[in-house]
Amino acid sequence: MRLVREPEREQITGVPKSTWYLRMKQGTAPRPVPIGENSVAWVEQELLDWVAEHIAKRERGAA
Repeated sequence: MRLVREPEREQITGVPKSTWYLRMKQGTAPRPVPIGENSVAWVEQELLDWVAEHIAKRERGAA
């Protein structure tokens, strides 16, 4: 299992930080894992699954 920090999270998802945090608050985006007192990271596979889910929605015409 690999953890990624914010810059890589944004690169993987293509979603800017402020929008991503809003989506997390709404419960529509994976939440980070605390890795230090002031540090978080995301599970890479959860991000990849999130992207794949959005691609699948597009393919079903539900984007």
